[in-house]
Amino acid sequence: MESTHINGHPEGHAKPSESRAKWVFVAFTAIAAFFLFTEHRAHLFGVLPFLFLLACPLLHMFHHGMRGGGHDNHGGEAQGKPEGDRK
Repeated sequence: MESTHINGHPEGHAKPSESRAKWVFVAFTAIAAFFLFTEHRAHLFGVLPFLFLLACPLLHMFHHGMRGGGHDNHGGEAQGKPEGDRK
């Protein structure tokens, strides 16, 4: 025998009104997202080149691991060794 809640609905199932409300919310959100994207697409694509330019210094900074020094380890020196151990 299935256990039921006080209101008579089985435990694992939501009320029909709750399920319907979820689908209405999902449909409303999808429609709103569609119109938001179509109406503002020109603005988004107009800013895209500037976002690429903004990404360049950020990628450069993260590529060097935020360790500061920059380009002073080029030239074949051993990385990761203390100053006295380099040959």
